[in-house]
Amino acid sequence: MKVLIVDDNSGTRSMIKIILERTGHDVVGEAGDGESALKAFSELRPDVVLLDIIMPGKSGLEVLEAIRKINPSAKVIMVTAVEQDEINSQILSKGAAAIIYKPFSFDDFEKAFRRL
Repeated sequence: MKVLIVDDNSGTRSMIKIILERTGHDVVGEAGDGESALKAFSELRPDVVLLDIIMPGKSGLEVLEAIRKINPSAKVIMVTAVEQDEINSQILSKGAAAIIYKPFSFDDFEKAFRRL
């Protein structure tokens, strides 16, 4: 699958990229903030977006909503360090396909991609 990675931490993006490439996915782009993410999504049209929630500028939830307006069937997996029922409900109600919690493991990505 073609994947866009969105996270404000370059180390996290690099780690996710390594995991995805080892599992046969094609990382077509990376973004460090919400505006860059929306631009990359529109230009690259990835199969899946891995999207952090807490970022400078637009939050991951705002980016998720904007992506779903561009393409209602877009597959977005949220990546977050925050595990709270209220936030989880918001994420899923806004159309995220899955949630991966930091710190994550190789298996977390496998499980999330299987759900797609």
